Amino acid sequence: MKLLVRHQTMYRYAATAGRVAMRLKLMPTDTRAQKVLEWQVSVNGEPVDGFRANSFGEMEAVWIRHDKLDNAVIVAEGLVETCDTNGVLGWTGGGVPPAYFLRETRLTRMSEAIRNMALALPDGDGPLARLHSLSAAVSDAVAYRSGVTNSGTTAAEAFALGAGVCQDHAQIFIAGARAMGIAARYVTGYLLAEGGVALHETHAWVEALVPDLGWVGFDPSNRVCVTERYLRLASGLDANAAAPIRGSVTVAGDIWIDADVRIAQAEEGVEERQLQRQQQQSLQPSIPQG
Repeated sequence: MKLLVRHQTMYRYAATAGRVAMRLKLMPTDTRAQKVLEWQVSVNGEPVDGFRANSFGEMEAVWIRHDKLDNAVIVAEGLVETCDTNGVLGWTGGGVPPAYFLRETRLTRMSEAIRNMALALPDGDGPLARLHSLSAAVSDAVAYRSGVTNSGTTAAEAFALGAGVCQDHAQIFIAGARAMGIAARYVTGYLLAEGGVALHETHAWVEALVPDLGWVGFDPSNRVCVTERYLRLASGLDANAAAPIRGSVTVAGDIWIDADVRIAQAEEGVEERQLQRQQQQSLQPSIPQG
């Protein structure tokens, strides 16, 4: 499957920003499940060069401006060919040892309730079956409900609330897997939803390390292993570490953030570049000038 993506994130500053620095993890890499055919990242219309592989083997770049800005518009767009590997990604992760992904963070720290849930799952059929059970248990325990959590909500808080979004499902799964002694990492990327449901933000899921298979992707929010509808961007210990954009700015006043993701399948007989131009044209009215 070929996936066309256009991901725009717009920052608007109430007062002119004097210095903006951003770490961008917006460049997908080739894996067993995806091949990048064309991709570019720009900020305020200027291409961002200098993407380099980090210790995870994933691409990132730092963008810095010292002059004054009223806004910053970051656009990542391109074409990626994906295939269905039943969620199996294999042995990836650069030079970072798998044990690194057993570390707790504030967002993924397990509570007693998460530990009890994870350790109560049957383990007679091996780690893969146990992780499938964990994914289902997280989905059963935490209803998908937007607006009840935020980027600072921890796994323990969302589990106690019994509701959350994909970020919460992923971080609870990670806490549960680590309670079992299984390395797990948070993944950000894009999902071509079934039935034409539009995705306006990035999606999040999990990869867990299974002996003899390597890293395997699970999406507790949709109760599936990762398929060809998923496009992987970056990974980390939690949502903060895997965030596509992180940065700092010197500014007085409020900052507004607006994100929009357009993803479509490039079907046979469709001119891919033409479809990409259509996506760009559909977004142009929302791009600020100056």
